[in-house]
Amino acid sequence: MLPAKCDDEAMCGRYALIAKTDLLREFLDVAELDDPPPRYNIAPTQPILAVAAGEKRAAGSNLPERRALLVRWGFLPGWVKDPRDFPLLINARAETAATKASFRAAMRHRRILVPASGFFEWRRPAQKGAKSQAYWIRPRRGEIVAFAGLMETWSSPDGSELDTGAILTTAANGDIGHIHDRMPAVIRREDFSRWLDCKAGEPRDVADLMRPAEERFFEAVPVSDRVNKVANMGPEILEPVAEEKPQEKPGGAGAPGEAGSDAEPGQLSLF
Repeated sequence: MLPAKCDDEAMCGRYALIAKTDLLREFLDVAELDDPPPRYNIAPTQPILAVAAGEKRAAGSNLPERRALLVRWGFLPGWVKDPRDFPLLINARAETAATKASFRAAMRHRRILVPASGFFEWRRPAQKGAKSQAYWIRPRRGEIVAFAGLMETWSSPDGSELDTGAILTTAANGDIGHIHDRMPAVIRREDFSRWLDCKAGEPRDVADLMRPAEERFFEAVPVSDRVNKVANMGPEILEPVAEEKPQEKPGGAGAPGEAGSDAEPGQLSLF
């Protein structure tokens, strides 16, 4: 099994995908999609649903060209020799992905969409040891969003292959900024084709798509700390709770890699 450690740029977290198959198929415009079970607590190193550009259809065909696939959430560049010596990259910063050695090739050749019903984030008080407040952050309208993502197929020395992926992040907008200073980059439905077209579009041609979602796109619902444990996988983790007001001004997290006392070891902030 590959390691589940994270570096300070790729902070561990959670998101959910609970939409019905027919809605997913229509939203993503993919033809072949097995019925995915509802997943309320998706965590790093688990397989996640992704969408990539497919082969061009024959002239006159009205079949979708996009393809759905599963990738491991945790990006491995092709040049990594031993993943045990490499940090788990679940996020890539949109501002630097096109120039970073780990993500440069994928930004040019293997851009993907990662569908989600929403994600979880934690407001971590500045006071050390104080309890963090978890939030379920979901779109105000509609049931699905698509995060910008990157994919890489890693080949092991024995010849086996593993498809891996990461979610691109950008600066938080006003809805999220009081909780955390980063958020996933959301690709709008009308921009799916431009984002996925790696043959015609270079990274500079899609840089404008990796921006914070417009204000009031998301709403943040306080939830309990049940989401902290990977073993909790039911809908109860989405149930709203009374919000615990911070005693001190939140800073979008403490130092990178610093978890609240209630967090499960190794599971920090998603973005």
